[in-house]
Amino acid sequence: MKSANLPLSGIDRKILRALQEDGRMTIQAIADRVGLSASPCLRRIRQMEEAGIITAYSATVDQKAVGLPVSVFISIKLERQRAAELDRFGAAVKSWPEVMECYLMTGQFDFLLRVVCADLGAYEAFLRDKLTQLEGVGSIESSFSLGQVKYSRVLPV
Repeated sequence: MKSANLPLSGIDRKILRALQEDGRMTIQAIADRVGLSASPCLRRIRQMEEAGIITAYSATVDQKAVGLPVSVFISIKLERQRAAELDRFGAAVKSWPEVMECYLMTGQFDFLLRVVCADLGAYEAFLRDKLTQLEGVGSIESSFSLGQVKYSRVLPV
C-alpha cells in the first residue's frame, strides 16, 4: 500500500464524505452526488484505496442493540515508559475484543482505552482477568459513560 500522499481534490473530498456517510452507496449514486460519471468516480475511489486514504469498509453496529450497553474509559499509567513496555501493552490490548479504541497519550496517563461490556460484572471480569494481569501496569482509573452525546466516524474532509 502506498502512503497517503495523494493530493485530494474537491471532488475527492466530496467522494470521501459520501462514502463516510453511507458506505453502501453505489458508484453511480456517488458519481451523481459529486458531479462525475461512474468510471472516473470509481477510478478516484480506487486511487484513494491504493494510496491508503480509504483503509476499509465496515458496518456501524449499535452497541446497545447487541447487548454491550456499557462504555468505560480507562486511563492507564505504566510503571515505566520505555518503548518495550509501551509496545507490550499495545500488543496485549490489540488482542482484546472489548477494547474498541486505545490511544497512547501525553500527560498524566500513558494510555486511554474505550472498552464496551454487557454490565458491571463483565467489566469486573475484564479488569481482573486481563488488565490487572498485565505486567508493568502501574495504575488504572475507570470512568463510566452515562450517555453518548455525539459519536461520528465521519471525518470533516
